[in-house]
Amino acid sequence: MLNSDATRALVLDDFIPYRLSITSNLVSEAVADTYEALFGLTIPEWRLVAVVAEAGGITQQQIGQQTRMDKVTVSRAAIALVERGLMQRHVNSEDRRSHLLKLTDDGETLYASVAPKALDLERRIFAGFSPKEVEQFVAMLRRIDAVTIDLVQESHGGIGDQRPRR
Repeated sequence: MLNSDATRALVLDDFIPYRLSITSNLVSEAVADTYEALFGLTIPEWRLVAVVAEAGGITQQQIGQQTRMDKVTVSRAAIALVERGLMQRHVNSEDRRSHLLKLTDDGETLYASVAPKALDLERRIFAGFSPKEVEQFVAMLRRIDAVTIDLVQESHGGIGDQRPRR
């Protein structure tokens, strides 16, 4: 795959960023099919439920930064979840211009049902890998994240949070 030869021809199927994108889309499709069928949730809605469950209370802006979703996607998912009674907006005592999102009792119940399914899906995806391989894979993904964030910030003159969005 990688070759230090600067004359290497681009073969899309061997281009690692392309492979990451394809694999991410395949996994997202499997997750989306499962969550939509079982719980009526889109991927952005599930991400919000999971992030809010872990945080206990978090702003939409913080969710966007943590999940790499754009603010319109986060906003639409939050509106849908509030309308379904799974999430509530509360005044942010630290910044009255923003709101904290928190799960309702129904949202907590939903999360308690969805989380085991998420872990089972992850287990099934990685069943053919050793624990060490999975650990190394996660470590590599985190390193790729860090390098990519640095590259994007560098290309924007190091100004602000210019991390890549999904």
